[in-house]
Amino acid sequence: MDLRDLYQEVILDHSRNPRNAGRLAEPSGTAKGHNPLCGDLITLDVLVEDGVVRDVSFDARGCAISVATASIMSDMLKGKTLEETHDLFRRFQEMLTGPDAEAEGLDKLEVLAGVREFPMRVKCATLPFHTLRAALDNEPGTVQTE
Repeated sequence: MDLRDLYQEVILDHSRNPRNAGRLAEPSGTAKGHNPLCGDLITLDVLVEDGVVRDVSFDARGCAISVATASIMSDMLKGKTLEETHDLFRRFQEMLTGPDAEAEGLDKLEVLAGVREFPMRVKCATLPFHTLRAALDNEPGTVQTE
């Protein structure tokens, strides 16, 4: 198995068996996200206490890339400060869209580095993060990746 196959396997596993799927009973923030190009829909709940992400949960319907990103992202964020959370999003977006795509330090999110080769899928991969940011900021309405 080559590395690309392994990455594909991890993405499919998270898509078929998403971690942290469902809704939180008492979130501190909730947001909805939609990618009109792909049809991805996500509702994301976050619980932040004392500036630390204590829990993240989501309900997603969409492509394997968006669901896998939400699953991996939600696993990684628990226990991170808000500053670390925003930094993770910045580095993830740079990996997918920046001129010097580096995946170092992104831990499990590195499996999504191949999405960079498919610009239409970048919006699928970043939708959970955009939705997370809206939940953290308690933005009303639905976040779109258009």
